Amino acid sequence: MELAAGTGQHSAACAAAFPDLNWQPTDGAEAALASIAAWRDAAGLANLAEPALLDVSAPGWGAARAGQDLVLVANLLHLISAAEAKTVLGGIGQALAPGGTAVIYGPFRRQGRLTSEGDIAFDADLRLQDPEIGYKDDTWVIRSASEAGLDLVAVEQMPANNMCFIFRRQG
Repeated sequence: MELAAGTGQHSAACAAAFPDLNWQPTDGAEAALASIAAWRDAAGLANLAEPALLDVSAPGWGAARAGQDLVLVANLLHLISAAEAKTVLGGIGQALAPGGTAVIYGPFRRQGRLTSEGDIAFDADLRLQDPEIGYKDDTWVIRSASEAGLDLVAVEQMPANNMCFIFRRQG
């Protein structure tokens, strides 16, 4: 399952790259569903499901989607508040089957610091729009995920100064 699938481009690419997985794109914006559906139609992949409307900032969303083997969220946590991000991580812990994998990708602070001029400017711009949003700290993500029942497997440094966290659900 992919959270906040946006345009649907990642959904189509992931479904093509992992043909043995049934890929469920979701988004909290109803307007995004048409774009996700267009990418799905263009890809023509049997393992790519119709997009589903899902508000991942609503408590309990994960329990309603329990049993997932994989949950992917890319480029979301910096666009929502810390409280909403905590709800997302808690929901991932509920949605994953025991032993399931969570992949969280995007820009993050590293031990409290922004490490590039671009990140400093982007984070400042986000906080001007809404002081509750902006880059989350890597240690905060790891701690919050652990509180949600997720064990850290790996942290990968990615292009454009992004990070990718890999977690596994306990149990």
